[in-house]
Amino acid sequence: MASEPERLGGSSDHSWSGGAALSTKTQLGRLTANTLVSLTILMAATIGAAIFLAAQSPLGWEFVASALLCLALIFSLVIYGLPDHPHTRFGPANVVTAFRACLISVVGAAFLFFEGLAASEAALWSLIGVILFALALDGIDGYLARRSGLESRLGARFDMEVDALFILILSVAALLLGKAGAWVLLIGLMRYVFVAAGWVLPQLNGELFPSFRRKLVCVIQVGSLCIILVPIVTPIYSTAVAAAALLALIYSFAVDVVYLLRQPDGK
Repeated sequence: MASEPERLGGSSDHSWSGGAALSTKTQLGRLTANTLVSLTILMAATIGAAIFLAAQSPLGWEFVASALLCLALIFSLVIYGLPDHPHTRFGPANVVTAFRACLISVVGAAFLFFEGLAASEAALWSLIGVILFALALDGIDGYLARRSGLESRLGARFDMEVDALFILILSVAALLLGKAGAWVLLIGLMRYVFVAAGWVLPQLNGELFPSFRRKLVCVIQVGSLCIILVPIVTPIYSTAVAAAALLALIYSFAVDVVYLLRQPDGK
């Protein structure tokens, strides 16, 4: 996770479009058709999985609707950003990222609508297993993009947004399971606050230098949130772990904000 220098530490590009565009409408049409096939298959599989889970557990139709609504929003943004993918194929890397989005949407909906989840260790361990699987898939998409020669701004942006949503969902899960107070949501919301601040202070939209610190802090966030969700980790320890992770994140963002504000004309 966070393989790009700007990943979750602030990016100069907060939009889904504006990069190298496909040269002809024919190429864009071919890409759109190829993308729709991939996303439709993944959406259908997610619908089937969500309905099966709802039938086999206390999860209701709200769970199914929530998972699909989240996934539909993500896929809609991907389709909107297709001009930033200058290839005629969606590509295996983006398919992997889309699959991760499916897993994350289902996990998020489960945390929201699984009543008594905190008391069901088997269900909680199952969700943690899915979370770890989704985490393991991160990084594979970047490798596949380079291997297939289908790298693009859309792919990097798609991966980054899925990572950001992943961290937000883990933060919400930590709150719902009573592992930390409402302040734990700041871990997941910090990047969105940074993006919103860029609307008020254009300098925050400037380019950031490559930083190992950003990558390390992002790994700390995900690792910490995964640890505190483990059933055997009690609130006294999970609160301390979450607080340490949040402090590291605040420090990382503060360094970047100060750097950007010191740059002339936001450059």
